[in-house]
Amino acid sequence: MSATVASYLPCGRHLIADLYGVAAEKLRDASSMEALLRAAAEAAGAHILFSHFHSFDAGQGITGVVLLAESHITIHTWPEHGYAALDIFICGQAQAELALQYIKQSLAATHCELNRIQRGQSKM
Repeated sequence: MSATVASYLPCGRHLIADLYGVAAEKLRDASSMEALLRAAAEAAGAHILFSHFHSFDAGQGITGVVLLAESHITIHTWPEHGYAALDIFICGQAQAELALQYIKQSLAATHCELNRIQRGQSKM
């Protein structure tokens, strides 16, 4: 299914999540993380446009983005601290919460601090 710019209002749900207690090996592999975030986008019902992930020096973390027709999912990881910073912004009918649930379960995070933000609602 093709998504067009005209099919989405400029508003949506933005989740900012700090995931703790994640096994270091899960936070070091850029290809596995890319596959995970792409699967999370699909679980949310979003339309993937492009993704790019970068590994830092051996044993260090990664940074990555999945661009969506509905906005984006990004992650930055610190394996030495078992920590991942996650940003999920989704407009339209896709469900940001489903993407977050998929990621938390897959990473087996022991703790999640979550901020929910409604974007673009006040002037619509």
